[in-house]
Amino acid sequence: MSSVDEIPQPHPTNTNTNPSQPRDSHSPNHDVSSQPINSPTPPDSRAPISLHDATTLPTESNPYITPAPVSDPAPAKNTLDSVKDVLGRWGKKAAEATKRAEDLAGNMWQHLKTGPSFADAAVGRIAQSTKVLAEGGYEKIFRQTFETVPEEQLLNTFACYLSTSAGPVMGVLYLSTIKLAFCSDNPLSYADGEQTQWSYYKVVIPLHQLSAVNPSTSKANPSEKYIQIISVDNHEFWFMGFVHYDTAVKSIQGVLQPH
Repeated sequence: MSSVDEIPQPHPTNTNTNPSQPRDSHSPNHDVSSQPINSPTPPDSRAPISLHDATTLPTESNPYITPAPVSDPAPAKNTLDSVKDVLGRWGKKAAEATKRAEDLAGNMWQHLKTGPSFADAAVGRIAQSTKVLAEGGYEKIFRQTFETVPEEQLLNTFACYLSTSAGPVMGVLYLSTIKLAFCSDNPLSYADGEQTQWSYYKVVIPLHQLSAVNPSTSKANPSEKYIQIISVDNHEFWFMGFVHYDTAVKSIQGVLQPH
């Protein structure tokens, strides 16, 4: 199994043309202002990562990314009838709903559009919901997926995508009393020499390492909304395609600690 530096890296912003470097030359021990940066620039759109074809991935490293190797990927159940049923119910609810529900439907539409294909994203979201029910809820999955301490409490979860150098990765962003953590819904394939390896994409940022939380909207397409996360040692993460965007912004900004 290859090391963590073969996992795709978070997509850098346009202010830095070298993806292997942090935003600036500050050392990890240098204090960074906790104030949001003005007008953050969202990452460029890239083709989403394929769950079927292995790719030779970049060699950049990031201390907040950890691999979670698996022997074989869990096959996605392509249930077209289930997708149609779910989408039909969403459409009916949106037609009967108020402005709040319409915003939610719009966010869900954008969430599904961010994936490799609308149907694949819908199937993936259904599969994730089934997994949550089968395994006893997000709290249990969170403690199985990440290292936790007994006093740690899960505050909220958000279905979204993480922008990486290889494309958007669909998963769940977990916010606890101690950390902000992301795990992909499915293991990703990557080339390790002549072999294909599989690993879940995981990001873990302790809350005391957060420097800034910046909401951002695409000028070209206002429905495309992002959250830029910056660590105190100047590593950047861009999350997008949130189903509950406003709640995510409020919740994550609420735990931002002064530095």
